[in-house]
Amino acid sequence: MACIAFGRFDDSFSLGSIKAYLAEFISTLLFVFAGVGSAIAYSKLTTGAALDPAGLVAIAVCHGFALFVAVAVGANISGGHVNPAVTFGLALGGQITILTGIFYWIAQLVGAIVACFILKAVTGGMAVPIHSLAAGVGAIEGVVMEIVITFALVYTVYATAADPKKGSLGTIAPIAIGFIVGANILAAGPFSGGSMNPARSFGPAVASGDFTDNWIYWVGPLIGGGLAGLIYGNVFITTEHVPLTNDF
Repeated sequence: MACIAFGRFDDSFSLGSIKAYLAEFISTLLFVFAGVGSAIAYSKLTTGAALDPAGLVAIAVCHGFALFVAVAVGANISGGHVNPAVTFGLALGGQITILTGIFYWIAQLVGAIVACFILKAVTGGMAVPIHSLAAGVGAIEGVVMEIVITFALVYTVYATAADPKKGSLGTIAPIAIGFIVGANILAAGPFSGGSMNPARSFGPAVASGDFTDNWIYWVGPLIGGGLAGLIYGNVFITTEHVPLTNDF
C-alpha cells in the first residue's frame, strides 16, 4: 500500500531539495522551449498554415526527443519529472512528499513560462501557440482524451523509473517516456492537442495572455496522472515505502 506523506519543511529546504527544484526548472525550460519552439517553427515555415500530417509528426517527434533529454538530464538530481501531472501521480503513489511536490510544481511552471517568454523574444514576437480543442471536440471529450494519454504517460514513468523492481529497465526509462509522449501526441494532437502536461500548456497561455480552455489541461492530466499513481502505487508496488524529499 502506497504511503502518502506531507513531508517536512527542513527536508524540502535542504540543499539537495533546492538542487532538485533548480533541475526541474531547467529540464522543464529545455523541454518547453523545444516543444513550443517546434510549433512556432512550423508556423513560420508554412506561413501560418493549418497543421498537416507532416507537421504533426514533426512536432510529436520533437516533443519525444526533447522529453527524452529533459528526463535524462534531470533523472539523477530531481528524478526528471518535467510535468506537474507526473509529480502529482508520484505523490499519490507514495514516491515523493506532497510538500516537495508543490515546490516541484512551482519550478516546473516557472520554467515553462520563462521558456515561452524567451521564445517570444528570440522569434521577433511571433505568437506563442496554446493548446486548444479541435473543431467538433467538446470540453468533456478533451478532458477524457487528456486523462487517457496522461494515464499512459505516468503509468510508463512508474513501470520504467519508479518501480523498485524495474531492474535494468530503468536505463531506458527516459527513452520509453519520450516515446509514449510522442505517440500520444500523434494520437491526440488533432483532437485535444495532446498536452499531458499542465506546465506545457500553462507557459504558452501566460506568454500569449490566452487562457481559453486552459483548465482542461489541468483537470485531464491531473486526473490521469493521479489515477496512474494510485493504481500502480497500490496494486503493483507491494512494498510499503515512506517517501523522502529526494525520492524517485
